[in-house]
Amino acid sequence: MIYYLTSFDLKTQFMEQRIKRIVMYLKALYVFCWAVPLLVGIASEMDTPWLGILAGDVRATYGVETLVILLTVVCVPLSLKLFAWVLARRIDAVGIDRALRLYGVWSTVRVLLLFLSSLSGFLGYYLLLSNKCLLCGLIALVAMLFCVPGRKRLCNELHIGQGEEG
Repeated sequence: MIYYLTSFDLKTQFMEQRIKRIVMYLKALYVFCWAVPLLVGIASEMDTPWLGILAGDVRATYGVETLVILLTVVCVPLSLKLFAWVLARRIDAVGIDRALRLYGVWSTVRVLLLFLSSLSGFLGYYLLLSNKCLLCGLIALVAMLFCVPGRKRLCNELHIGQGEEG
């Protein structure tokens, strides 16, 4: 039996490859954004010379704590709600090719906002030995759990293959 590839089969294969590539990229970015703050924590626990270097400076403590808290207060809700808004208003209104591209871009923006907040929290904690900064960093990491990438999640959010198991 001879099987001829139709243009529909080629488009489906191409779309599957794009979905797989986007998911792989987002997973790698997600692992990176979790690994860097944790590596900063591990490195700092090994008695690095910059551990607590600003702990005695009251002005620096106040400034950095304020910056980290404001960054967390802005980035966490913004990253979660902005993506939901963009998904509903922009991504759902375009074709599947453009939707995949926009999904990749906005997922990257969302994770990088949370990464910025978590990294600044961890760095602030180890520079100042301030529990407030550590709490902000942990809040951002926990918020990042709501952004775990996957093929099933991408297909659900973009309404691809509603009848198929992914």
